[in-house]
Amino acid sequence: MRKLQAAFVLATLFLSACSTFQRPETPPACAPCAACSACPSPAVPPAALPFSRTLQPANWNELPGWAEDDHAAAWGAFLQSCRGIASKPHGPAWKRVCDQARAANGNEAGNDKAARQFFETHLRPYAVLAGDGNASGMVTGYYEPLLRGSRHLSKGFEQPVRGVPDDLLTIDLSAVFPELKDKRVRGRLEGNKVVPYWSRAEISARGDKLPLKTLLYVDNAVELFFLQVQGSGRVKLPDGSMVRLNYADQNGHPYQSIGRVLVERGELKLEEASMQGIQAWARANPSRLDDLLNTNPSYVFFRETPNSKDGPVGALGVPLTAERSIAVDPRSIPLGAPVFLATTRPNSAQVMNRLMLAQDTGGAIKGAVRADFFWGFGKEAGEQAGRMKQSGRMWLLLPPEAAPK
Repeated sequence: MRKLQAAFVLATLFLSACSTFQRPETPPACAPCAACSACPSPAVPPAALPFSRTLQPANWNELPGWAEDDHAAAWGAFLQSCRGIASKPHGPAWKRVCDQARAANGNEAGNDKAARQFFETHLRPYAVLAGDGNASGMVTGYYEPLLRGSRHLSKGFEQPVRGVPDDLLTIDLSAVFPELKDKRVRGRLEGNKVVPYWSRAEISARGDKLPLKTLLYVDNAVELFFLQVQGSGRVKLPDGSMVRLNYADQNGHPYQSIGRVLVERGELKLEEASMQGIQAWARANPSRLDDLLNTNPSYVFFRETPNSKDGPVGALGVPLTAERSIAVDPRSIPLGAPVFLATTRPNSAQVMNRLMLAQDTGGAIKGAVRADFFWGFGKEAGEQAGRMKQSGRMWLLLPPEAAPK
């Protein structure tokens, strides 16, 4: 009973936007926002979903590079979306299309012509527009990093990866107050009072004295920070075995871009505030790293997940596919839907137009024309993701049953 009362007080005290991992390290030019990857979707019929206000009917020939894309390469990711979309409020509108896709006997998986024909037959394209009518937005990148770690605290492995603490209160009031559907509150009990949960600086300074859970220890503080930014990753243990980690929860504090901090301090130029630029600064300033990291009060907690050859599980609840999955703002783009993305490769003008699947969300992903491109696992994927901050356009593909009205 005491905890229920505390939850209500907590809700009235904070009513803060849900904060999850922030992916990617938000460029300083972009104000960090918070979205909630696990917040339940509102129970509204497909035709009434809010994304309908930002869509304009289009023709297939208006999608640049549509005919040249390898549509079969997106087929596996599309079938994964069909697995996850069924539980969403807009899932019934996709049942016919997904049933027919599953019954296609795999022809589309290795046949680009057949896959393209399927999409063109069963779906309709809609140009995605921002609230101000702008068709262009920002496309960033993220990836699944690899860290070195140990199950035990030892020399060289001293940075703790935390699990969700028992005293973290997380309250979702959307079932009672629909207007709070995009908000969560987090905190902890202190006597008879509900107070904000510990900040990053407090967790770092008092971790051993707090009721925290430690899953692993890793060897590099800045790489651990970027693991929190990405939201998932793998840790290689001394015996060669691999542990997989996924986002589990967050301490409820707002995210602060450390790249922005370095730019504001005059220590990096705007164009240098990429993941690689921050890593280079950290190597050159090891004694100042903790102070920099603590300027971001947000802290992410993880959970271990089974090892597999698949990508990390995104907000849709299915594994992500390298270079075919994107994170979106689910208030504008329905999770699970195919999205044709027209952009350029990281830090270049080389055209990159391809069919993607909206299978994830992220704290920095706000707005209709906004995407985070999943590059996959490892160092090379990280190099691409860390440099990506491109302009792009998006077309949402929907079955007639889900057409906006």
